[in-house]
Amino acid sequence: MAENVAQKLIRSHLESGELAPGNELGIRIDQTLTQDATGTLVMLELEALGLDRIRTELSVQYVDHNLLQTDEKNPEDHEFLRSAAARFGLWFSPAGNGVSHPVHQSRFGKPGATLIGSDSHTCAAGALGMLAIGVGGLEIAMAMAGEPLFISAPQIMGVELTGTLPDWVSAKDVILEMLRRHGVKGGVGKIIEYHGGGLKNLTAMDRHVIANMGAELGATATVFPADDAVRDYLEAVDRGEDFTRIEADEGAEYDLSDVIDLSQLEPLIAAPSSPGNVTPVREVAGEDVFQVVVGSSANPGLRDFAVVAETLADRQIHQQISLDINPTSREVLADLIAGGWLTSLVGSGARIHQSGCMGCIGMGQAPAVGRNSLRTMPRNFPGRSGTDEDAVWLCSPETAAAAALTGKITDPRDLDIDYPEVRLPEKYSANRKMLVPPLEPEEARSVELVKGTNISTLPDFEPLPDDIDLEILLKVGDNVSTDEIMPAGSRVLPYRSNIPKISEFVYIQVDDTYATRAAEHDGGHAIVGGDNYGQGSSREHAVIAPRYLGLRVVVAKSLARIHWQNLANFGVLALEFTNEADYESLSQGDVLEFRGLRDELGEGTTITAEAAGRKFEFRHGLSPRQVEMVLAGGRIAQRAAHLS
Repeated sequence: MAENVAQKLIRSHLESGELAPGNELGIRIDQTLTQDATGTLVMLELEALGLDRIRTELSVQYVDHNLLQTDEKNPEDHEFLRSAAARFGLWFSPAGNGVSHPVHQSRFGKPGATLIGSDSHTCAAGALGMLAIGVGGLEIAMAMAGEPLFISAPQIMGVELTGTLPDWVSAKDVILEMLRRHGVKGGVGKIIEYHGGGLKNLTAMDRHVIANMGAELGATATVFPADDAVRDYLEAVDRGEDFTRIEADEGAEYDLSDVIDLSQLEPLIAAPSSPGNVTPVREVAGEDVFQVVVGSSANPGLRDFAVVAETLADRQIHQQISLDINPTSREVLADLIAGGWLTSLVGSGARIHQSGCMGCIGMGQAPAVGRNSLRTMPRNFPGRSGTDEDAVWLCSPETAAAAALTGKITDPRDLDIDYPEVRLPEKYSANRKMLVPPLEPEEARSVELVKGTNISTLPDFEPLPDDIDLEILLKVGDNVSTDEIMPAGSRVLPYRSNIPKISEFVYIQVDDTYATRAAEHDGGHAIVGGDNYGQGSSREHAVIAPRYLGLRVVVAKSLARIHWQNLANFGVLALEFTNEADYESLSQGDVLEFRGLRDELGEGTTITAEAAGRKFEFRHGLSPRQVEMVLAGGRIAQRAAHLS
């Protein structure tokens, strides 16, 4: 039977289940990736699990998010992560090495391997023909302990690419076109696989751009073939020996299909405050711009910076613009220097920042209130930039460069400039010494974890009661993101290892009374949400912190994949309305009365409750394994019960 690339990757790692949509699959994991905003919890989870050494082929801990050192919290967490990597057998990438996703692709990406990361943009590694999935931190910890990753078998959506991108249009416009067509829910329950003749003109780093923002579609993963472009990339980063060709068989079929003619694309932009608000640049041209930020895992390649440098060459940026350049790795920075592009950027008036996520996660580079900021980043959720009333637009490097020159949103095709033909080096910088390798097991066992005063232990969560009355403390609308549930930024993320403290910030951008009300509320409570509840980041804090405040049940029209999985991992029951119209019938302050809840969970997929004199019916999509987990109070409690 002819197979597509996604099917080949899944079948070669399938440990349990059948590859049919809706089934629960157990997938063997080769590699894991953690970053510092999520990794501290993962290491605390490894400690709670009593793990002596990781069981994966390779795991890497990156420091790329929390780079600002305004007090002791971030550097102390970095030292904790360094000690934990040494103790448990991980590679360690210190601050300044760069953003996890492009560094991992450069140093460790391997066609045919499986990778999970406690960062939703881990799907970027699909650019190399990997099965790469963003998950919650506890999923990472369990994979390190030797367990498979459990996911619902996705549909596979084949997107055929034809033609060649025109001048001033690049890979970012391809994924923005996908978001324009399908929206932020269009990839839910799907693996998106790109194929067709248009691939031959897309480099591995172009594909990284497209694969990275598959997370914004809600996709489980994005997959490209491992073809000549991947071979060329691995040879350019001095790792040609890791290439394995993986392509779809002739006649391979897909569950769903779409076609994009690259030659017909034009510059696109996502308006505030969703990656799904996509429109042609020409339709919003003329809007004043005050900040332009280039960098992030969504445009991390050398070309993405070089095309900006060459567009600005011998020119000055507009006087009202702050042009911020965040090189995505030491290696990219070295190549920008060697190619003369960094000198060009500095001469044009750009501000050069350290290699890391920076403004993408709200760590500095916050814009002025209501002043348009154009960014080559993957997300523009409200307040993610660090400014509550922000106005962030997502665009390609070409569109960013045009705005930097004119001070307005500008279609780059309207510039009186020839499109730069960027000539990239045959070999990229390959700095193997910047990464700290794992210690040998005997030496690792003697390493003590270095815990600063801001690192707390994981709280214990009790089992789910059979009978429980839960007041609805908050009701929210559609597409609520994890950035709104648990904000990022320099004010909040330094407390990522301190659950009691970080819980004070839960939902602060939506309802700044929620955390106080929840902390003072006797007993547990519920939250009601709309469609696509919990979209965005994989951060577990968006579950653990509200769970610490007493959250026991979330009822929504639909839930985003990673957040739904994280809720189960920490013993929060996630339910969906059987009748979506019932969403309108529930209000903040109503009390959901559950009776015989444990038996209902064990017997089927329907859960009932009463509120305001009415009976409501909900459904859950939990497997028997996940039901046991929720009943136990979470996955760690479940594992402890099995070991006792």
